[in-house]
Amino acid sequence: MIRLSDVFIPAVYGSYTAVNNPETSAFMQSGIIATNPLMNAIAKAGGKTHTVPFWKDIDPTIEPNYSNDDPADLAVPNKIGTGTMTARKAWLNQSFGEMDLVVELNGGASALQQVRNRFGTYWTRQQERRLIASCVGLLSDNVANDGGDMIVDISGNAGAAALFSGDTFIDASYTMGDQVENLRAIAIHSSIAARLDKNNEIQTVRGSDGTILLKTYKGRAVIVDDGLPVSGVGADRVYTSILFGGGAIGFGGIEGHEFAVGEGAPKVAAWVERTEQSGNGGGSEVIGERRTWVLHPFGFEWVEPNAGTTGGALVEMSPTLADLRRAVCWNRVVSRKQVPLAFIKSKA
Repeated sequence: MIRLSDVFIPAVYGSYTAVNNPETSAFMQSGIIATNPLMNAIAKAGGKTHTVPFWKDIDPTIEPNYSNDDPADLAVPNKIGTGTMTARKAWLNQSFGEMDLVVELNGGASALQQVRNRFGTYWTRQQERRLIASCVGLLSDNVANDGGDMIVDISGNAGAAALFSGDTFIDASYTMGDQVENLRAIAIHSSIAARLDKNNEIQTVRGSDGTILLKTYKGRAVIVDDGLPVSGVGADRVYTSILFGGGAIGFGGIEGHEFAVGEGAPKVAAWVERTEQSGNGGGSEVIGERRTWVLHPFGFEWVEPNAGTTGGALVEMSPTLADLRRAVCWNRVVSRKQVPLAFIKSKA
């Protein structure tokens, strides 16, 4: 019987699994996640954390100079400032195995062939889960340290006043003030999407063949994801919806890398391993992949927790989903208007 390990060629395997790479994510396609040369370089570099510099905008309150005809009156040039954010890398891996005897009993059907076909989708979903977990952490930090100026919470209202609505969407959008037009997408739970669909509030753009190209709500792309936070039970369930601007999340990687844009370069990115003595000599096989990611929200810095912080220091080398959700691990370093994110807490 020919096994995966007999035909495993890393370059070919990488190009095959890249068909379902994170670029197929709705978050990536909507422009929420953006990769750039700086984040790519960070993903490739060593170390756990990296400083991400950024230019601050020109201060609009500075009054312009008024020209005159005095040659001795020299204008004094102004300058713009810079800021920094701290981004955190994550080293991830996953593997699946099967016993040779099980394949024989199944008539030669191999579970690892299905794993190979679906590994790209698995990583796309993990990327989305880490993105949402990070947003939960940002929201918690915002409530704890910035007065909740990025969130509209109507979940405690009575009756229909607690339900997601157009007015609530607008209120949340305008927490960005005159930068509101920077928001380009909203991620909602399917329970909210269902009610909006019933009310014909979601517009659908279809291609010439009838396939759905895009769904929008008040001009913003709609991303339906049941991985968004939900608390409570029954009619008292509270849903968190997230509004995103373009490039709200930076994703570092090596552009053109065979294992997908937006990733670092593990020494061995994919492997197949056989253990001949497993199963008392029956044999077994494991297929696995590794990922190195930098997934960072603009306007915030990662704060490495220590033993004295709430929740303690990281248990793993990389932040887990639970770590990403912790308020103490994030700190906003720009003004509210510069962060292309907003949140809604409501009932469906």
